[in-house]
Amino acid sequence: MKKTLMAVIGLALSVWAPALLAQDDKKPERFTYATYFYCNNGMEDAADDYVERNAAVYDKLVDDGKMLAWGWMSHHTGGKWRRIQWHQGASLAGVFAASDAMGAAVEEKFGKEDAAGKAFGAACPEHDDYVWQVTDGMSGVDRGTVGFSVYHKCDIAREERADEIVAKHVAPALNKMVEDGKLTSWGWQSHVIGGGIRKLQTMSAKDLPTLLAARTASIEAIYGEDDKVGEEFVEICGPHADYVWNMVHEKIGKN
Repeated sequence: MKKTLMAVIGLALSVWAPALLAQDDKKPERFTYATYFYCNNGMEDAADDYVERNAAVYDKLVDDGKMLAWGWMSHHTGGKWRRIQWHQGASLAGVFAASDAMGAAVEEKFGKEDAAGKAFGAACPEHDDYVWQVTDGMSGVDRGTVGFSVYHKCDIAREERADEIVAKHVAPALNKMVEDGKLTSWGWQSHVIGGGIRKLQTMSAKDLPTLLAARTASIEAIYGEDDKVGEEFVEICGPHADYVWNMVHEKIGKN
């Protein structure tokens, strides 16, 4: 039972907490705007090429302080989403403004009639948008190359209790794993806008073998012999979907 519970709670990994969150009552606000793309597998190179071409434009927006970070991730293992483009801001209004700024900057550089943009649309014609608020997590000095995200459907009336469980029982163990270099980051994010997924837990590591080893170690580190809290968490946020992602590109600002 213990391993089943931990597979639900503590074993997500991705790069969704780029900033080191202070462990006090004045954590800076950080919002993530994430677009999850459904793509045609044989055409995905066109989508990757388009984002790679635009990367310098988006990087400059981070350098100029118009957004805190952005990234592009490709599907490794999991469900039907094939790509994620995400960016972060210090406010809800800020992430929407950053979306507009990204589109305007690309249009200014490459024009309205952009063949690469049309190829992207053909490659990834459908998507889901979510806005998340980062509520807990930690990043080390190094950045990860592989991520795994757990997307939870939760009992909305009890979500605050799920946050308390993560803060008290999960965060200390995962923070130590980041400090020891076993993980490069972990994060816990809450639904603001989007579909039916209510919580997002993430981890990242320098490579997949390191990640899998950290996953195994975290089971005992977090829960030991007590499953009661895990059982409570599963009652609140049991249904979930797991994804492993390749972290293709990211730019993290200094803020």
